[in-house]
Amino acid sequence: MPYWLHLISIASLAIAFACAVGLAVDVALHPQKMWIMNLVWPLSALFSSFLTLAFYLAYGRATGNRARKEKPFPASVASGALHCGSGCTLGDICAEWLAFFLPAVAVAFGAGWLFTNKIFAIWIVDYIFAFAFGILFQYFTIAPMRDLSVGEGLVAAIKADALSLTSWQVGMYGFMAFAKFYLFANVLGAELRVDSPEFWFMMQIAMLCGFATAYPVNWYLIRAGLKEKM
Repeated sequence: MPYWLHLISIASLAIAFACAVGLAVDVALHPQKMWIMNLVWPLSALFSSFLTLAFYLAYGRATGNRARKEKPFPASVASGALHCGSGCTLGDICAEWLAFFLPAVAVAFGAGWLFTNKIFAIWIVDYIFAFAFGILFQYFTIAPMRDLSVGEGLVAAIKADALSLTSWQVGMYGFMAFAKFYLFANVLGAELRVDSPEFWFMMQIAMLCGFATAYPVNWYLIRAGLKEKM
């Protein structure tokens, strides 16, 4: 593994973690109107670092005049995409480490008997975890705003987030496939392992790709009234 890449990976992860901690402290001092956003902002910073921090300071911080101004529609779409992406981020982190420490999980989802490469089995686990967290995050946004029952809230959450979440994962998987099978295997001649800073640096970039593929979908969902403005 190139040493320069190792250093860049560590630096990127450290900056992102610092941004996430800073945001966690700030939302604790200035709670969001939607309490679930108190989780969304720090989780989003884990992959987008200072970009989320800058966006939060511009449009998300619940204090002063910014709290009373309505966001421009493109910013609301970005918040909606981050809301989805934060659930994906938490789900992917949990799934990747679960499969790493318990390899039987990957085997159960096809590693070695259905897929020649275990990454495809792990992606199934990633999707399940991301879907579960994404729907949960969406439920706690929609149900209180619309005063829905648990069942109605879950149905509404699935309608609002299933397409968004899937489009996010498509972008993420696309970049991770490029990183694993081409960039690392062919160009760098190295293995991309979960227990390496390089893997999580690539995941940061992959999540940004996920944001890019989920953004137009969120634009449509909000315009269609299937997803609430954030």
